[in-house]
Amino acid sequence: VCLGIICLLLIAVSFMYTVLKSLSSSGYLWGPDGLFLSTELKSWSDSRQYCRDRGADLIIINSEEKQRHISSFIKERVWIGLSDTENEGNMKWVDNSPLNQGFWAEGEPNNYRGNSEDCIEMRPSDPVLNNWNDHSCSEKKKGICEK
Repeated sequence: VCLGIICLLLIAVSFMYTVLKSLSSSGYLWGPDGLFLSTELKSWSDSRQYCRDRGADLIIINSEEKQRHISSFIKERVWIGLSDTENEGNMKWVDNSPLNQGFWAEGEPNNYRGNSEDCIEMRPSDPVLNNWNDHSCSEKKKGICEK
């Protein structure tokens, strides 16, 4: 009887592992928090569309707790749902709400050399609470989506 239960548990774990692995590799699931990473490198607007096509949008980070959570697992530069494309210097989230608390890298945002750096990325190489950077929206990177 005990051996049968162990076999059933192994089958269930194996099945769940296969399902979760396929979901995360397709970019649809990271966890119960509704976050997922796009699977392709895209411009900021194309990354946003990728999220929207899947019933989500680029992530809004409006607390230190959320900033720490996202920073804990990013391994590459990624787009977040913040930009000043409509009005230079006036940062807005994808839901049109204003930026209240930022987690900027030192010297950012700087619109480096006037290069229209209007979209915001997170850089994993920077400190957790100081890793936002304004960057050219046409640069290609993955986006963090949130349902």
